[in-house]
Amino acid sequence: MKRASLILWLAAIALVRPGGLIAADRSPATAQNRGDGYETLFNGKNLHGWKGDTNLWSVQSSNLVGRTTARYPLKESSFLIWTNGTVHDFELHLDYKITPDNGQGFARSAIQYRSRELTNNPRPFLVAGYRAELEAGDQDTGKLYEERGRGVLAERGQMTRIGSIGTVHLVASLGSAAELQAVIKPDDWNDCTIIARGNQLTHIINGRAMVHVTDTQEGARAFHGILALQLPAGEPMTVQFRNIRLKPL
Repeated sequence: MKRASLILWLAAIALVRPGGLIAADRSPATAQNRGDGYETLFNGKNLHGWKGDTNLWSVQSSNLVGRTTARYPLKESSFLIWTNGTVHDFELHLDYKITPDNGQGFARSAIQYRSRELTNNPRPFLVAGYRAELEAGDQDTGKLYEERGRGVLAERGQMTRIGSIGTVHLVASLGSAAELQAVIKPDDWNDCTIIARGNQLTHIINGRAMVHVTDTQEGARAFHGILALQLPAGEPMTVQFRNIRLKPL
């Protein structure tokens, strides 16, 4: 597929909005109707509408903050889960910023969507399902990974198709590693967009498509589920989110 045609095709994916569903018991404090079809999921004041470990998650300067420290290390990821509904076909926008402790080392986070909470696990706030990878690094931001599932469904820069038995087929390239990394701002705010429509999944960072996946594996793909934010195990770090807004398609 030619590069120009690919870009136009991805633009069409983002602009065409057929009917979709979102099931939610919406609270005015956490899912404010903005008048443009989007709902604000974080009120900038407290964690109302979200659940997670309050030793790790807080609100500071109107931002949603996840932080691990030497005092509260993590051996396993912990998630902040949106409690006011489940997402189906949607367009999600948010700003994120990831900072390693003292500005050194490696740090990552992720956005889980169409996922499920693992309620039978001895540790609370664990999630499985699709996720968009975010990192303070130069490799994985925008990658599509299935947590506790099939693993990598698309590396950054890939358009893929997941076959009926789970084989990942590369369809086209969305750009080189250097091109895609160049649009990501280190130790600064970045815009992340996730578009999920049927079995089509697209991740966009700062206006640039990072992955597009068509998931055709029945019994493994997901069409609805919860939304959550990841705080991973590893070295002390901080992730911040703001302007979290969701539009059903």
